Amino acid sequence: MTGTDRGSLPASLTLVGAGKMGGALLKGWLDGGLDPDTTTVVDPQIGPDIAALCQERGIALNPSQPPIAEVMVLAIKPQGLEAAAPKLAPLVGRDTLVLSILAGKTLANLAERLPGTRAFVRTMPNLPASIGRGATGAVASAAVTPEQRRAADALLACSGLVEWVDDEALIDVVTAVSGSGPAYAFLLAEALADAGAKAGLPPEMAARLGRATVAGAGALLDASPIEAGQLRRDVTSPGGTTAAALAVLMREGGVPDLLTEAVEAARRRAGELAG
Repeated sequence: MTGTDRGSLPASLTLVGAGKMGGALLKGWLDGGLDPDTTTVVDPQIGPDIAALCQERGIALNPSQPPIAEVMVLAIKPQGLEAAAPKLAPLVGRDTLVLSILAGKTLANLAERLPGTRAFVRTMPNLPASIGRGATGAVASAAVTPEQRRAADALLACSGLVEWVDDEALIDVVTAVSGSGPAYAFLLAEALADAGAKAGLPPEMAARLGRATVAGAGALLDASPIEAGQLRRDVTSPGGTTAAALAVLMREGGVPDLLTEAVEAARRRAGELAG
């Protein structure tokens, strides 16, 4: 847990969708002090690990009549919202806060499909939330009260960094940067390993070195107060091997330009998922 105010956690919560991200968030909330006795999970395709967790902790799983909770978290696939909305509408009351991690689904989309409540928080966590090292962006609708915002912040902070924005359009950018970002880091480790193998290292050794290098650099970045660009410069000796490699990576059309293009593609796709 990362500085979560346990007193701000909601008194009751219903999680709709407990796949990889929903399940990871649930584990973080329980570790952060969420009361399992007032927690409900709704997911007809529940995996065996989350089913076992619910049984072990006494969490209500797919009850015939789920209660109206203080907070309802939507963690289903964005494309499934339209079909699920009629079944979800009875699970919210006028004072229920709906916290959505559905990529591309706007506050207006949510309000249209769940007219029985007023308060919505749209958010985008990422996969490292599963180990308490997530990075999450969030935006609140105008009807969200200070107490509800604190509850949402407490839930999200169980899984790592939380950044609030005022402009909802920026959530699509958050989705493209930190939501999809872990995949970019995994690709770097994968590509580094492949490059090492092509240069002559045994593939298994190259994979271990690539993985440890990316993980170690991330840990150093997290532990150091120095900004990323300066860390890069600190390990780059003029005329050395790292400088030679960076000359390739940072040339026109290289990694910076490719990442800009990639983030824009992800942001655009997030917008296409709205509706």
